[in-house]
Amino acid sequence: MRDFRSILYIIGLILCIEAIAMLFPMAVDIIYQNSDWQIFFFSSLVTFIIGLVLYISFKNQKKIIRIREAFALTVFSWIIVAVFAALPLIYSSSQLNFTDAFFESISGITTTGATVISNLDQLSEGILIWRSLLQWFGGIGIIVLALSILPTLQIGGMQLLHTEHDDPYEKTLPRINQFIFEILIIYLCLTFVCGVFYFISGMNGFDAIAHAMTTIATGGFSTHDSSFGHFNSMNIEFVSVLFMIVGSMPFVLYLKIVHGDWKSFIKDDQVKLFIIIIIMLVFFTTLWINLYLQENIIYSFRIASFNIISILTGTGYTSSDFNSWGGFGLTVMFIIMFIGGCAGSTTGGVKIFRLQLLFRAAQTQIKKLTHPHGVFVTFFNQKSVAEDTFNSIMVFFFMYILIFILAAIILSFIGLDFLTAISASASAISNVGPGLGNLIGPNGNYDIIPTGGKWVLLLTMLIGRLELLTFLVLLSVSFWKK
Repeated sequence: MRDFRSILYIIGLILCIEAIAMLFPMAVDIIYQNSDWQIFFFSSLVTFIIGLVLYISFKNQKKIIRIREAFALTVFSWIIVAVFAALPLIYSSSQLNFTDAFFESISGITTTGATVISNLDQLSEGILIWRSLLQWFGGIGIIVLALSILPTLQIGGMQLLHTEHDDPYEKTLPRINQFIFEILIIYLCLTFVCGVFYFISGMNGFDAIAHAMTTIATGGFSTHDSSFGHFNSMNIEFVSVLFMIVGSMPFVLYLKIVHGDWKSFIKDDQVKLFIIIIIMLVFFTTLWINLYLQENIIYSFRIASFNIISILTGTGYTSSDFNSWGGFGLTVMFIIMFIGGCAGSTTGGVKIFRLQLLFRAAQTQIKKLTHPHGVFVTFFNQKSVAEDTFNSIMVFFFMYILIFILAAIILSFIGLDFLTAISASASAISNVGPGLGNLIGPNGNYDIIPTGGKWVLLLTMLIGRLELLTFLVLLSVSFWKK
């Protein structure tokens, strides 16, 4: 059996931080004179006591985090944080049962944005800001995971991120701590700027803060049932578009910009392809809406750019019912659910760099067939890619599609129609939020999904957020052996 003392020590520390975070929505409820502040106070107290007990109990133990412990810590910390995050959702005015509360908290912490709550406009401000805060923490959590842990574990080609921050950030604890601190400062600053832009564009202060956190985290939780359709403001939508794209870029490149290296951002292969994909998708979808729905070109561009970028980045905000966009529109929306943004960002999905490398691997294989004796090297960001990296990406991609298919089959078996089952599975594993169809589309939510289906989806969300293999490793028998 594995030694979990180091893991319990770190989880205790994380729970203490989570307990402190609960004081923020408590303060918001006090300001707005909502009685839910008491629920946040007691939830914070329970969470802090349990976290403190774990922290003190294992503080003096020898702290060794090997690869196997890192796998366990990655998965268990996400689950335990979500369990305690569900407490305010159960006992507050939202009055969710455990399944719905856990679904909502998993959806928040994984920055998925799928919700089971249909009366957001009537919820207390504390609960609304807590949902946003969960996504904000989930966003910074996945950045740290992607840049500091997954490259070491060599998950799904993430070892390529070593080339982005090995210099000047060596793999020593002080360097990693400095690296994480600087990323956190950038994350905070971007959130603040996003909030200011929202406020200037017409949002009230509360909505600006709540949406700034979920935009940078590409999470998609809104404070209103109709999401961005509530504001019906082109200025607000384009602020959102800007910062959804910002949240989908590799955060390590922002760090390089701060240190004076602007060229890395311009030259990055992921960034260039990501921008090209956005331009092409928005262009053709705008034309389709203009011709199919007979909308004027300005409005077509507005709703195409907002909703395409929202789904592509896995944010999940909506401003229009894209179920009415016809066959081309629905097909585009379904496909882009899988893509996601750049590695090292807050987005989910397959990620741009994996698609690039799969395409380049196919090109290389074709060249080998036509020139059997030739030697071909595949490059990414001007550096050669090892065979192990390709193998890791292909395993990831295969497991990604397999889990998507299995989840869709199970949801269909439970009783969901084809469109709902297949789009819910795609949305969950890619951490997007809304699906297709009337039940879980832009105008629906996941409350209608049977209890069994919710557990399938929340598990799929978690697997997708933790880059699949991190979670699946724990299911192997060899992991639990010495």
